[in-house]
Formats: sequence, structure tokens, C-alpha cells
Amino acid sequence: MITLENVCVTLGGSKILKDVDLRIEKGETGVILGSSGSGKTTILRVILGLVKPDCGSVQVNGDDVTAVDDAGLYKIREKIGMVFQGGALFDSLTVGENVGYRLKELRDMESEAIEEAVRKSLRFVGLEEAIDLMPAELSGGMKKRVAIARGIASSPTILLYDEPTTGLDPVNSFNINTLINRLRVEEGVTSVVVTHDLPSAFMVATKVAFLHEGIVAYSGKIDGLLKSRDEKALEFMRHSSCLTAYTGADGPAGAGHEGRNIA
Repeated sequence: MITLENVCVTLGGSKILKDVDLRIEKGETGVILGSSGSGKTTILRVILGLVKPDCGSVQVNGDDVTAVDDAGLYKIREKIGMVFQGGALFDSLTVGENVGYRLKELRDMESEAIEEAVRKSLRFVGLEEAIDLMPAELSGGMKKRVAIARGIASSPTILLYDEPTTGLDPVNSFNINTLINRLRVEEGVTSVVVTHDLPSAFMVATKVAFLHEGIVAYSGKIDGLLKSRDEKALEFMRHSSCLTAYTGADGPAGAGHEGRNIA
């Protein structure tokens, strides 16, 4: 479970997050929607403890990220996987070495155990045969899948995604979203997905928060976002080129509550 309460962040003299409240229960996929510069990625950095809020509290699995020392933060991060925008693979390492890199850092494991975990993760994303390839030999969609394999190799309970479908065509976007759903359904992983991609949000979200200029303007089920009267939320959805394909939908399985308009 992840809980942000009244979180404020100021960076470089600018207020990035303003009294943000966000709660994502165990096994949920919470999607944070918003335009570029709205503060979405800063929320991920706050959850990881990379940015300390000016005010408020951040709870991850019952631990206060803002109150622990470096050793406590290390233990919290052991249970969190991160999928970076663009994949962030090491060009000089093979696919297998990229996926196993964090295991070598976090845990004292025998090489055979690391390879087994690497192959299991790559098998989950359908890329075990690519284990000896270099990142330069991969397509954009394959790089994103390798990034997910790296994120799940340490068996995290929480996965954070920063714009996981950016730059991908519709087919590869669908494949990435399918993997996110499989991790929730089959592995019980709690996910936070930062995106400005409304169709992807419809596909994976069990809960959505719409962020505008550091303020949560809406929080709830995604079908409720369509009914929101918040002007900024409406403007954001109007400018989504794929909105018309979803306006008659009820949202993903489990959706149905309108949520709450905050702003």
C-alpha cells in the first residue's frame, strides 16, 4: 500500500506538488495522469525517497519514507521495482546482464540463482531468447519489455512506471499494458503508472488521479474522470486523440465509481 498525505514539494523555487493526497491499495494499479510538467514523475521520486517533501507524509507498506534513515530507505526500496522512461538500459551490457544488474547490487546470490531469476523474468515478458543480445539489437518495444523484466527480477511487491508506453506504436503499447495487467492479476503486484496516455490508462487503471500543476484535481475510477466537471480534466481529455474511442466505455474491469472532484 502507498499513501501520500498533504505532500508538498518545492524544487528550484517552484512548487511542484501542492497538498497531494493519494492512496493506492495493495494489488491496485494506480495511474497518475497529467500533462508534461504537472508533477507526475516527482510523485514517483517522492515514493522512492529521492525527493523529500517540504510537508506531508509518504507511507510505503506501512513505513514512513520521510522518517527512515538510509538503511531503512534501502530496505523499502528492496521491495520496489522501477521501469524508467525509455528503458534506461546499459548499452555495454547484454540483455541478461541488464536484467540481473540489480540482483547483484541488492542481494548476495550465486550466479546460477541470478541467471535463473533473469531467465524467469525474461520468460514472463516473452524475451528469454534475447538474453545474450545487446540493447542496440532490440526494438523500442523489446527494450521496454526488458526494462520490465529488470524491474520484476527482484520479485518486488511494488512497481513504478514512468511513461512506459511513450514512443511506442499501438501494438507495442498494448503489449506493455498487457504485461502491467498480468503482473497485477497473476503476481498481485501493486503498480503506480505515470502517463499522459489516456488509452493506456483505460486499459490498466483500477484507480486514477489527474494531476494539474501539482494539484490532484480528480481521484477515483477512470470512468468517473469522464464525468468530471473539472475544466482542466475536461481540457486534457478533449486533447487526447483517442478519447472518442472510449467515451462510451465503462472503463477497465472493476471500474464503476465516479470518485471525487477535488479542485
